[in-house]
Amino acid sequence: MCPDSMPASPASAGGVSGPSVADVIRIGLPDYVLKHKLPPQHHKVLSAIIKCRTPEMGGQLFHCTHCGKHHSTSHGCGDRHCPGCQGRQARLWLDKQSEALLPVPYFHTVFTLPHSLNPLIRYNRAELYKLLFDCASATLLQFASNRFGGQAGVTTVLHTWSQQLTDHYHLHCIVLGGAFDADASKWTSANPNFCFPVKALSKVFRAKYRDGLWKLFDAGRLNFGGSNAPRADRGGFRKLIHTILAKKWVVYAKPPFGGPAQVLAYLSRYTHRVAIGDSRILAIDPDAKTVTFKYRDYADASKKKVSTIRIEDFIHRFRTHILPPRFCKIRHYGILSNATRKTNITRIKAIIGTAELPKETDNSACEPAQIPCCPHCKHDTLILVKSLPRRSVFAKKPP
Repeated sequence: MCPDSMPASPASAGGVSGPSVADVIRIGLPDYVLKHKLPPQHHKVLSAIIKCRTPEMGGQLFHCTHCGKHHSTSHGCGDRHCPGCQGRQARLWLDKQSEALLPVPYFHTVFTLPHSLNPLIRYNRAELYKLLFDCASATLLQFASNRFGGQAGVTTVLHTWSQQLTDHYHLHCIVLGGAFDADASKWTSANPNFCFPVKALSKVFRAKYRDGLWKLFDAGRLNFGGSNAPRADRGGFRKLIHTILAKKWVVYAKPPFGGPAQVLAYLSRYTHRVAIGDSRILAIDPDAKTVTFKYRDYADASKKKVSTIRIEDFIHRFRTHILPPRFCKIRHYGILSNATRKTNITRIKAIIGTAELPKETDNSACEPAQIPCCPHCKHDTLILVKSLPRRSVFAKKPP
């Protein structure tokens, strides 16, 4: 449990007792910055998470007309890496995406990069993340064009972590089951139980990523810092390419979605997921400077396990999953691309019919109403007294 002297964490602010990611960072960050130099963006993210839903972020003061007591709430930080803020962001995003749902099959495919690429990715996150998006989407669109004679629609979500917060770079792809031939105004639907063969997807994806790596190398756009120094010349880079090509490139097709309702439920709790949520933090030991969290070991029949590590290591692992500035982790391709999605969806609905889609979604990941009732008397009798200004948003820039 967290010490009583700690400021309210995002978890406790929402009415759920227990330690949080913010508590871990709050305890460990002062010592961490003495040993590690943080980029300004990382310091900004960690500081925002610490201050999320605390008085420093401002908020509202309410008065209960039933029991006469006052109650205050604090604003969230809104950072996309914050476990306490992504529920609301997911709900707002989901409202926009529901308009693009079609009464057709949907498939879930995951593209994973081999771990032998991890050292190079750490020094080239923006370039190699983008290459992952480009190659996976191009592979899916190519297979759809060959099989259905039209253009598919793909929504992609980047995840960079494993359950223990280690590097695990993979892309979740939600694929429309079929393709649209705009010239012929024709929609060709896929078999609801099968879309593309994963072994063939893996081979094409691997070849595209290999070619993309060579283009980045030839253009001088790769950073060979740290342990990557031996790979900086052409001979060393060729050895790296041979190593990663010898590894199995995993493309995994999950069971097809049952329909648009399942797609919405998946999107509502998955697209805005961060590396680790507050619910997985079990205990913090401020004296020993350790944190205990639960995880699922997918290499061992998905068994639930517990890990205790140093807070310094936890912060370091968490920090590796902070995205590059302004990098978009959710992207749309093909007929779902932002530029033409509205027009394409309208035309496809006119072709296949506009069967009414379920409006109810699983918003369990979304945060509850900010003030459901008075926390003292449990009556819905709160009135707004005043807005509370921010005290400060971020801590001072580290040395």
